[in-house]
Formats: sequence, C-alpha cells, structure tokens
Amino acid sequence: MAIKQLSIFVENREGTLVTVTDAIAKAGVDIRAMSVADTNDFGIFRLIVTDIAKAKQALDDANAFVSVTEVVGVAVQDEPGALAKVVKILADNNINIEYMYAFITVSKQFAYVVLRVEDNAAAEKILTEHGITLVTEEDMAKL
Repeated sequence: MAIKQLSIFVENREGTLVTVTDAIAKAGVDIRAMSVADTNDFGIFRLIVTDIAKAKQALDDANAFVSVTEVVGVAVQDEPGALAKVVKILADNNINIEYMYAFITVSKQFAYVVLRVEDNAAAEKILTEHGITLVTEEDMAKL
C-alpha cells in the first residue's frame, strides 16, 4: 500500500528546479505533493507524482540524480489535532517518523500527510487498526 516518492538531489543554484520540473512537465506527469529540504550547497526535492515510472525516466533522461522511496500516505481530517493523533499512534508503537510533509486538496475535506518511516508495513498496520485512512498511489493520482 506504500506510495512511491521521487527524491531528487539538486544543487542549490538558480535554475536547478526549472530543469527538474520541466522534465516532469514534458513527460506529461502532474506533481501532487512536494517538499524541498536544503543546505547551502544542495537540496533534496521530494515529489509525489501521478506516474512515477514516466517521471523517473524523464529525470534519468535529464541526468538528474533521482531515487524512488516508499512512503506512507495518510488522510487526516482537516481540523486541529488530527495530525497529533496520527503522530501519537506511531510514537506509542515505537515507530519513528524520519520526515513528513503535507498538502490539502481543493475539497478541503482532508489534509494528506506523507510520512517516511523505517517500517512502512508496521506503520500501515498500526494506523489502520486505529481507524486512520491510508492513501494509495491510485488515490494520489486522482486528487
């Protein structure tokens, strides 16, 4: 059930993100969620896209350094405390969150959170047992 995420190593200089986003656009792939973590010299551009294979191929063709990582997608009510509930469930079950990012869809019914954890299967099982709605790659493509 994990979602595949692209992680692209990018230099922290003018125009780098243009090259990456242009390659994805020319492949006809939509970006659904993104996060950029940076230092002075480089960054990691993390993306959830509608077609992981096409986007990865386009980035490979553009000579980008890209990897695919499996992450957990969670739908939480768009209200105060909803994210805290998810984080607490994982912490109570000794699952560490390495990083996360979120986005909201047009409907504003849910906020969607992308979680990177060490054991996706364990996190998915625990969250499902606690009534947390997981999001699939197919769900992300439809958002």
